[in-house]
Formats: sequence, C-alpha cells, structure tokens
Amino acid sequence: MPENIIEERLRWVLPLVQKQMRLKEMVKVCPHSRRSLLRWCAAYRKGGKRALLPKSTAPKTQPHETPIRIKEEVIALRLKTHLCAQKLHWRLEKQGLVVPVSTVGKILKAAHLVRPYRAKKVKYKYIKVQRQPGELVEIDVKHVPGPIAGRKYFQYTAIDCATRWRHLEIYESEATWHAVKFLQVVMKKFPYPIAAIKTDNHSTFTNYYVGTTKRPDLTVKTIHALDRFCAAHGITHYLIDPGKPAQNGTVERSHREDEEKFYRFNNFTSLAMLKRRLRKWNKEYNNLEHCGLDGKTPNEMLEFKVPKVIG
Repeated sequence: MPENIIEERLRWVLPLVQKQMRLKEMVKVCPHSRRSLLRWCAAYRKGGKRALLPKSTAPKTQPHETPIRIKEEVIALRLKTHLCAQKLHWRLEKQGLVVPVSTVGKILKAAHLVRPYRAKKVKYKYIKVQRQPGELVEIDVKHVPGPIAGRKYFQYTAIDCATRWRHLEIYESEATWHAVKFLQVVMKKFPYPIAAIKTDNHSTFTNYYVGTTKRPDLTVKTIHALDRFCAAHGITHYLIDPGKPAQNGTVERSHREDEEKFYRFNNFTSLAMLKRRLRKWNKEYNNLEHCGLDGKTPNEMLEFKVPKVIG
C-alpha cells in the first residue's frame, strides 16, 4: 500500500508513462479522473516524481490585494489599541481610510493577532428600548488590582445606559458617604438630569439586605443615606436581584474593559499616578467607538440625543 501521496500517484502514473497500459483502460479501474491522470503524467515527465507532490492552488498574485501600507497600518493600530475588527474599521474610516470589516479580520488573522479558534455563539434578537441620556445610570465599585504604596483602593464607576458615557473616581474605601459623594460628582459632570440609578445590593448602596436594619415585618429601620439623597433630588434607585450581576451588565462590561485594557498594562507607584492615568483612560473610553452604539462614541451620542424633560 502507498505510504504517501507521491507513491499513490506513482502507482497510476508509471504504467501510463512506461506504456504498459492505455489511458482508456486505466480510467476504468482508477479511482481518479482522466483529467487528473493526464495532469500527473505531464508533471512526471517534466519534473520526475517530486513534481507529483500537491501544490497550493491559491493564486500567487492578486490584482485587488490590499496594499502593504494599509496592512501595516491595521496591524499597528491593533497592537496599539487592542480593538476588534469592527472597531478598527470604524477608527480607520474616521481617518479617511475605508477598509471592509472582513478585510481587517483577514489581516489580523494572517498576522496571528486573533485567537485561531472561537466558539460560535448563539445570537438572540432583543428588542432594544430607546432610552434618553440620564434615564438610567448604572453604578458599581471595582477593586483596584493589587495594593498601591501599601494601600488598597476602589474604583467607583457610573455609566449611562443610553450613551455609554461614564465617569470614574478613586476612593480609599467602600463607604456610604463615598457613594453619595460620587453620585454628586456624576450629577455635576453629566450634562443631562439623572432620572434613575441602578446598583447592586452591597451595603455601600443599600441596607435592605442588612439584618441589623430590619424590623420583624421586614421593613427597614433606617433609610440608607444614598436613598435619602436620591429621594431629595427626585432620583429613582433600582436594585438588582441578589446574585444576578448580569442585571448590571453595562457597568460590569465596562469593568472588564478596564481590567483588560487599562490595569493589565499599567503599574502604579502612587495614588496621584493612578488618578492621573485613570482620567486619561476614561477620556479615551468616552471617545471610543462602541458596537452597541453602531460605531459612535459616547461623546458623539451625547450630541445626537435629545435631552428628556424630567418632572
């Protein structure tokens, strides 16, 4: 039995080349086509048995191939920003360079800048509710990785669900008065009135699940300071279901972005350095194209949206 592809082809080519069999008779018993036999015989006569080794059928040249300078620019932008093909397409389009998304993906794949295998995700069709800026703002706290100058710090994050605009602050602890102070800062920074906020059930944001504040009828003895502040300013405070962080998915996804594109590539020696770089990163995030915004940035969405009149 033949051990490789060359021996398999020689098995059928040699009787024809040495004129031991006629092509008409060989076709009747050969599993390969007449055209293949003719091609192999011609290759054998020209280059010997090495010529029977299969060659790539890919074209050696392509008249519409993407220029090398564009490939280099796509690769350089990917290495600098770590953006996906869709976002790279939008970024290049704003720079006046139109490169199809599929072409960007092929360039990244050829340069081994993407994972070779990806699990195919089931796509669901959701009915998207058109929100107005400030209609719902998600707030959460992220632990800053590792101690900085021997101390632990916490990142407070607020992100508007309609525009994906967000604001970040660093505090020394997870405390109620920090939550109130942070919301005050967000209200000053955000150019629209805030109608509602959504948080998890940590004691920083609510005391509803703290046993020491419950009466026998499960009502809260003392209203949380953040709830009092929200009530005084006409803001509705929503809580997610216990153990369901996906209900706060917008802010959780932004925390993943912080971890993968900010904290993983930065080391901090002081609190001042952390705050300075975090402000720069947050400014970059608010000017970053988002797939959920059809290629627009949060700052661009603030300009396109019409402010909602509250009260």
